[in-house]
Amino acid sequence: MTDTPAPPANPYLVLAAAVVLPGSGHVMLGVPVRGLQFLFFMVILAWVTAKVAPSDASFIGRHAGGFLIYALSILDAYRIARIRHTIWVHKAGADGDSAGRGVEPNMSLD
Repeated sequence: MTDTPAPPANPYLVLAAAVVLPGSGHVMLGVPVRGLQFLFFMVILAWVTAKVAPSDASFIGRHAGGFLIYALSILDAYRIARIRHTIWVHKAGADGDSAGRGVEPNMSLD
């Protein structure tokens, strides 16, 4: 009897959570400190950019540093979830009896 690990969070669900609320994707993955770090730097860089940007810049332009970290946070949460999911699928496939998936090696020396 083999113990199969519990399936990790769905990468698309983690992606959606990270888009809706910054840091929540990392919380879903069990790394809340990493999400909090992204949130902290997002606020700090948004503040710095707001102080440095010209007054006639748009809202996005005035807070571009924060939006950059927000985008990186989304990508990071999805990347972690995708890697964990791929490892889980690989391990689940290795435990099964379908390693070759019906493909037989050509061992003849014709």
